[in-house]
Amino acid sequence: MYSFGMAIDVTPFEGCCGSVTDTALDESAAADLAAAFKVLADPARLRLLSMVATAPNGEACACDLAVPLGRSQPTISHHLSMLVDAGLLTRERRGKWAWYRAVPARLALLRDALVS
Repeated sequence: MYSFGMAIDVTPFEGCCGSVTDTALDESAAADLAAAFKVLADPARLRLLSMVATAPNGEACACDLAVPLGRSQPTISHHLSMLVDAGLLTRERRGKWAWYRAVPARLALLRDALVS
């Protein structure tokens, strides 16, 4: 998938490894973690993840995210889809709109990879 001309692998990552300071990562584990962190390396996606994770009731409608982020609805949808594809958010369709929730286990994997 491309994001503004940059290829990003958004394959969901598995719980592949412990902290990067516990033991040296093998090629596969490093690639999985790098792909997940690349998805989060975009400020808009990082903000969207934060907005969804801190939303009341733990979920946010795509319809409520465009204005605070100052981006068009198609751009918001693109970024949200990348976060879903990476396994960081889940999506539930309700009528015309999509509602998003953070996936705490996936976020914990990324956090734990950086904890020494």
